[in-house]
Amino acid sequence: MTQHQYAAAAAPTIAHDRHRELFEDLMGAVASGFPRRETRSTFRQLAEGLLMELENVNCWTLAEAIGHSGPHRLQHLLSRASWDDEAVLDAAAAWAVAALDDGDAVLIADETGDAKSSTDAVGAAHQYSGSLGGIGLCQVAVHLTYATSRGHTIVDRVHYLGRQWAADEERREHTGVPEELMFATKTAQAQAMLEKAHAAGVRASFFAGDEVYGAKALRTTCRRLGLGYAVAVRSSHHLTLPSGARLSAAKAKALVPKGAWQRMRTGTGSKGARDYDWAMLDVHPDDTPADHAEGGVSVLLARRHRYTGTVSYYRCWSPIPASLARLVGIVCLRWKIEEDFQAAKNTVGLDKGQVTTWTSWHRWSTAALVAYAFLAVATALEAGEPTPAGLELVPLSSFELLRLLRLLILPTPRRDAGHVLRWSAWRRRHQHRARACHQRWHAYADSTP
Repeated sequence: MTQHQYAAAAAPTIAHDRHRELFEDLMGAVASGFPRRETRSTFRQLAEGLLMELENVNCWTLAEAIGHSGPHRLQHLLSRASWDDEAVLDAAAAWAVAALDDGDAVLIADETGDAKSSTDAVGAAHQYSGSLGGIGLCQVAVHLTYATSRGHTIVDRVHYLGRQWAADEERREHTGVPEELMFATKTAQAQAMLEKAHAAGVRASFFAGDEVYGAKALRTTCRRLGLGYAVAVRSSHHLTLPSGARLSAAKAKALVPKGAWQRMRTGTGSKGARDYDWAMLDVHPDDTPADHAEGGVSVLLARRHRYTGTVSYYRCWSPIPASLARLVGIVCLRWKIEEDFQAAKNTVGLDKGQVTTWTSWHRWSTAALVAYAFLAVATALEAGEPTPAGLELVPLSSFELLRLLRLLILPTPRRDAGHVLRWSAWRRRHQHRARACHQRWHAYADSTP
């Protein structure tokens, strides 16, 4: 490949100002959430800073990179400033949905955990998190992704408080958890996000989720909102066949004729194609809303690993008959939210916020998700660009696009000598004061009987 061909391949990405205009459009879409121009300007700087290439991401490093003399403006934005973070996130979500909508969207719910070193952070507790690979000290939040053939991005999130945290009045008061907020299961939180999205005009064809989100109440909500669904269920999940027999999913699978299994490709990974054997069995729906008539098609979908024989199960419902290929495609789309988690954490610091209170956590996550919405939509737009003739290229990933944006479009971190030296002095002075305070406290504690 010649240097000229390399330049031709990069040209569709870097030869225009569309990305600058896209970012300005997003900032205009969320502007109504800020009553003051100064707050709106600081948020814009924060969003740009989250897209910069920084070794660490927190208020100190971001403030230094965007040219502030200290972290106080960003800390004020996250903790005390007057602005509506929920309205800002909703506006960014509406902006992203308008750009990605192809008329056949899928909404996907899942939770992710952020490791913490102390239980002082709101919601931090020893709890299970798939991102940690087990039980660990972390915060957990349930997220909602909007996925289409054009792209996907996270459009909502809800902080999860475990039962003990929700019942601890002292810790609630210390971290600013609203009094009206009660304990809610992850299923209930996903249900609330679906209802909120529907009320906001977000339309989708299906909902997808793992076993956590296969509860009857959530499936009933999907049907009430006009959503089909494809949710994972356990092998012990009980269902009713059209004959009236009630069996577990594992036992119902035995009724599938051997010839009914079909091998289908579910994607291509770094190690080659991923093929599984799939089958579906008609079942009687148990989640028809009280004010709705019976209708649609309810099936149990089974996926069998072609080498190990391990079987996974999915409860599916569609308002109109859906082919096996269609349902398999919905199930496979569930992994888009995992891609969003990985990308949002590695590109815009979704899990890097060193914040402890309820308000600060929501405002940091809002800023990160607004920045990620820009990146997701920009990546989707680039995917629609034609590939130069004669070149074979993989689709432009969000990571590669961000690398180009950092070099060519986004403002660079401020690194002039005077600014860097002032920040070095500020950090050392702050650390000196912190150490002196700790020493005085320990001296007092040691002398008190």
